[in-house]
Amino acid sequence: MVPTSSLSPAQSTSNTAQDFVAFALQSGVLRFGEFTTKAGRLSPYFFNAGLFDDGAKLGRLAQFYAQALLASGMEFDMLFGPAYKGIPLGAAVAVELARLGRNLPFAYNRKEAKDHGEGGSLVGAPLKGRVLIVDDVMSAGTAARESIALIQAAGATPHAVAIALDRQEMATEKQADGSVRDVPYSAVQYVRQTLGLQVCAISTLDDLLSYLQTHRGSDMDAHRARVQAYRERYGVSGA
Repeated sequence: MVPTSSLSPAQSTSNTAQDFVAFALQSGVLRFGEFTTKAGRLSPYFFNAGLFDDGAKLGRLAQFYAQALLASGMEFDMLFGPAYKGIPLGAAVAVELARLGRNLPFAYNRKEAKDHGEGGSLVGAPLKGRVLIVDDVMSAGTAARESIALIQAAGATPHAVAIALDRQEMATEKQADGSVRDVPYSAVQYVRQTLGLQVCAISTLDDLLSYLQTHRGSDMDAHRARVQAYRERYGVSGA
């Protein structure tokens, strides 16, 4: 195995992504089958970050986030974990970054504002400077918009988002008549291009396809064929 220090940034990032896919599969977080997404699509795979459900898994996950963030060269002044899944993710990443010598403030929000004690909906360090939002996946960019509003209301700058998996598929928009339609860009592209935030993803759907390509076998080949078909139907260009 080649030492990470001898790899180029692109190679190191690629290896991290492949290792993460393997870890997610071994942990049962990434599964194959038939799953209905929020957009009503029948997906051949499902990623459930809630199944990083013990200390060892959460610690390893935080290492992947930290590795991806450091490799990206992204600058930020503090971390924010949106309720609910983003809270343990953000906390774990803050701990790992501190272990690596980058100790940064961390905050999160409550779904409902507290009317006693310290009150309010924000907990932790005061929001200030360039804020990194830590979450699991991005489906429609809705959670990112909510976090952006909270951060801006506190006088800080929403600067970037870190996620575990970029599904690289078309987002959806709700129409005036209540119907939903596909749009020709992904949630990540929307956050980058429309909301103006940087996005750092540990892995992408293309990384999953690459993993399935290099781990051949009857089951893996069947999974790859279904995931590839899904990518061709719902995938976005330039993702």
